[in-house]
Amino acid sequence: MARYIGPVCRQCRREGVKLYLKGDRCYSDKCAFSKRGYAPGQHGQGRKKVSEYGIQLREKQKARRIYGVLERQFRAYFDKAERQKGVTGENLLVLLERRLDNVVYRLGFANSRTQARQLVRHGHFTVNGRKVNIPSYLIKAGDVIQVPESSKESPLIKEIAEGLSQKTTPAWLEMSAQDMNGKVVRYPTREEIDIPIQEHLIIELYSR
Repeated sequence: MARYIGPVCRQCRREGVKLYLKGDRCYSDKCAFSKRGYAPGQHGQGRKKVSEYGIQLREKQKARRIYGVLERQFRAYFDKAERQKGVTGENLLVLLERRLDNVVYRLGFANSRTQARQLVRHGHFTVNGRKVNIPSYLIKAGDVIQVPESSKESPLIKEIAEGLSQKTTPAWLEMSAQDMNGKVVRYPTREEIDIPIQEHLIIELYSR
């Protein structure tokens, strides 16, 4: 499947907000957005009048980049959210939060969603005792995500395990640092999804 392989800091600069795509680096002095908080390119520092459509588009692109989802897949999530009961925008964000790579990141088993996606692809996690290597796999309430014994010997997994006690787990998840497993207690509410997204703008964009 195609994926973005360019510099991710460029994406933060384009959206004009930190998307925290590189984990710990985003909190350090090395963050490119902190040094150059304007859009990339020779006209990046110029003032531009943004249309209503442009504002809506940027919000959708921001959400896509935060979760690392391509356009066709993002549209599929929107269509699924629209068919569900409740508020479409909230349904969309909950679906994105339920992705396995995102849940792995939220549990603290990876420093970024990009790293979580790579670890999932390499088969370092099981869901209810079964190995799953699909980052877009949708987790359900009650599912248990575990790092198998064979993966605990990985130097990267060991490094992540050492810092687990310092990480905060969202209320909709339970995590055991000792056993390196986590459980989805329930789906998150909108208030618990701490990403800088105005989902109503995405709905307006797709409703045109």
